[in-house]
Amino acid sequence: MIESGIHLVHKTVGQSSFDVIRGFKRRAFEAGQKKLALGHGGTLDPFADGLLLVLAGQATRLMELMHPLPKTYVAEVAWGLETDTCDLHGKPASDAAEPRLSPEALEAALAPFLGWTDQVPPATSAKKIDGEAAYRKAHRGEVVVMKPCRVFLLSARWIAHDLPRASTLEITCRGGFYVRSLARDLGRVLGCGAHLTALHRTAIGPWTDPGTDQERLVAGADLLPWCPSRLLTEEEAGHLSHGRAIPVGESVPPTWALPEGFPDPGAPLRALHEGRLVALLKPAEEGLRTFANLRGGL
Repeated sequence: MIESGIHLVHKTVGQSSFDVIRGFKRRAFEAGQKKLALGHGGTLDPFADGLLLVLAGQATRLMELMHPLPKTYVAEVAWGLETDTCDLHGKPASDAAEPRLSPEALEAALAPFLGWTDQVPPATSAKKIDGEAAYRKAHRGEVVVMKPCRVFLLSARWIAHDLPRASTLEITCRGGFYVRSLARDLGRVLGCGAHLTALHRTAIGPWTDPGTDQERLVAGADLLPWCPSRLLTEEEAGHLSHGRAIPVGESVPPTWALPEGFPDPGAPLRALHEGRLVALLKPAEEGLRTFANLRGGL
């Protein structure tokens, strides 16, 4: 049986994010859970590996809360050539150049990308154009013009260099940031072209990659630990389950803090009862009401 909650899964290179979901659907079907809702909390490109969040059952209602979380990546950047996909599988989009780079120049190049900036996603991205993913249009050979998006990069540091050939970069960003675009833009700033040859997602919010062939379930009080909590009595849990308001009462602070300087994701108030997450709450004239009733709890 696939338990409801957030499953921390390691996606391997070559798999699509939907391949992982298909595997869960197959397991659910074999366990007789034909109607189990499944989704992921942020896609990973097939050439990338690392942490993928698989949301099962009522946890799929938490999907929108995953997007604004900090995500950490380790990226391998190849210097000297830009590709049309911004990764190793693309076609050359510029003439190959002999990079003349130094660690000092690379350090200085990162600074303008920190904080809130406008970033143009790759044409082979999941961004929607007229209701269709851009990569589908690009793969059909259509001309795809991507509009800049507002993105946030909290931190970026070089952790290794093999100059002039390649460098390794670790970043922490908000959801919606394209590391492929960062590599492309760094290559343009430095005048030599660049693309990604590997990408590893090591963390999303408080959760880290479980490792190859590993999987871990997050449920109960471990869900949404950046949110404050309201601990419910049996009576209050009954009121919420029937759509009635409860008193504001006292809330418990979050058990996990966002990194300093990271944008506020607008954390809701968790309703916990007997160790299970049963609802998300919002203020009302009468006290607190549910805006997401997680029936049965997680």
